[in-house]
Amino acid sequence: MWKDFFYFTKGQRIGIIILVALITIALIVNFVLPLIFQKPELTNPDFIVEVHQFEQSLHSRDSIRQALWQKQYQERQLAYEEKYKSLYKNYQINYKPEPVVLFTFDPNTLDSSGFVKLGLKSFIASNILKYRNKGGRFKTLDDFAKIYGISVQKVKELTPFIKIETQPVEIKNKIPLKRTDIIVDLNSADTTLLMQVKGIGRGYAKGIVRFRNAAGGFVSVDQLADIYGMRPENLEKIRPFCTVNQIYIRQIKVNSASVEKLAAHPYINFYQAKALYELRRRKGKLTSFDELKTLSVFASNDLLRIKPYLSFE
Repeated sequence: MWKDFFYFTKGQRIGIIILVALITIALIVNFVLPLIFQKPELTNPDFIVEVHQFEQSLHSRDSIRQALWQKQYQERQLAYEEKYKSLYKNYQINYKPEPVVLFTFDPNTLDSSGFVKLGLKSFIASNILKYRNKGGRFKTLDDFAKIYGISVQKVKELTPFIKIETQPVEIKNKIPLKRTDIIVDLNSADTTLLMQVKGIGRGYAKGIVRFRNAAGGFVSVDQLADIYGMRPENLEKIRPFCTVNQIYIRQIKVNSASVEKLAAHPYINFYQAKALYELRRRKGKLTSFDELKTLSVFASNDLLRIKPYLSFE
């Protein structure tokens, strides 16, 4: 893939050469000009004295301004410290920590306020809820002790009060029974319907749908061999229960598709997409599939595979 970043058209190569030439000229000019036009030396003593006096006056002004800013900063800092001290004293007087209440609880169902009442910090309660919201579940005391931020002492304190309720195992997304009397259309069946075919599991079903979306549909059942992980023996089991309705095939409009759009197809690599795009740019518009035969990047087998997916409208 690294070669893709160094593939340039003829116009791009000319632009790069011109840019390098301009940079080289600029560097030469920058080196030669100081040699031709030398900086004049100041010889007038009165003028030099005036320059030094002017520079000293600027330094004096900067020193006065800096001293003024420093004084203002110190005054603001003192005012802030006085205000902070008074607020902190009031906070210490009025603040009364919530008493810790220990009670029996299930970490899989208790809300955040309950965890705070048990003496846990608010961020620890938040970590517990985030863990549960992502589908996590506490099955043992060790699972609860692994929560980020909770100390070993606090776990020991809460251990006698932890009661984890066991729940019956729920069967989610139950896979339907395999059928031997079903024929599925590879271009329209969803994963649930595909998984009813003997030999198609969840992985194969997702792979079929993924390939269908990327390629624009199946032209033949034999294309199942292009699915990642498909073994020949599995293909022979699946083949009798699959069919293809080519009405669902989505074609790529060659005369308007970008290089990225062309290269996204499973049967077209980046170099082939680039060559096809350059051919279209030179001719203005491609009118027939035979024009692609002039491109050396396409082998005869490649052309046969991509022909059903290209439109020259």
